[in-house]
Amino acid sequence: MGGGEHQYTVADQSTEDQGTEQARAYLKESIAVAAACLDALAVPIAAAARLLIEALVGGGKVVFFGNGGSAADAQHLAADFVGKFMRERRPLAAVALTADTAVLTAVGNDYGFERIFARQIEALVREGDIVVALSTSGRSQNVIEGIEAARRARARVVVLTGRNGGPLARLADVAICVPSDHTGHIQEAHIAVGHALCALTEEAQAAAG
Repeated sequence: MGGGEHQYTVADQSTEDQGTEQARAYLKESIAVAAACLDALAVPIAAAARLLIEALVGGGKVVFFGNGGSAADAQHLAADFVGKFMRERRPLAAVALTADTAVLTAVGNDYGFERIFARQIEALVREGDIVVALSTSGRSQNVIEGIEAARRARARVVVLTGRNGGPLARLADVAICVPSDHTGHIQEAHIAVGHALCALTEEAQAAAG
C-alpha cells in the first residue's frame, strides 16, 4: 500500500491483545487497592473530615502540600475546597503550598529544598489551621519538616500516604495510609480520599445551614 498507509497484520493484533491485557491487569490491581481502602480507610477518613470541619468552622484554613504527583494532588484538592466539589456553597479556606513557583524557588535556593514547605508554614499557618500532607512513601524530608513546623505552630495534621505510613504517619493527628506498595495506585487512592474529605466537609456545611 502506498502513501505511508499501514496494513493491519496478525503481529499488530498480537501487540494489541497484549496491550489490552496489560491495561486490564493494571486496572484490576487499581480496583483491588480501592476495594481494600473501603475497609481500611473509612474510619480515618471520617476522623480527618471531623478535624477539617472543626478547623473551617473555627475560622481556620486547610493547607495542602506534597511533591511531584502529590503536589498536583495538593493543588487539585485545594481547588475543590475553594471552588466546589458536588454542591454550591460558600468557598472553603484552602491553599496549596506547591503553587507559587517564586516562593518555592526562592526558599529552595536560599534555605534548601528540604525547607520549601516548612518556611511557608512558618509564615502562613497558625493554631486553628489544619495541614494535609501528601506523600506516597511517607518519608519525604521536606514534607516531614513541613509537618514539624505545623506542630510547632500548634496546627492539626492529616497525612495521606501509603504502605505503613513511614515517619509521617507517626507525626499526624490522623494518618490515612493506602494499603499498597504501588506509587501509582497510592496516588489514585489519594484523590479518592481527598474527594471524600471534600464531600464530607460540604455535607457538614450544608447541614449547618
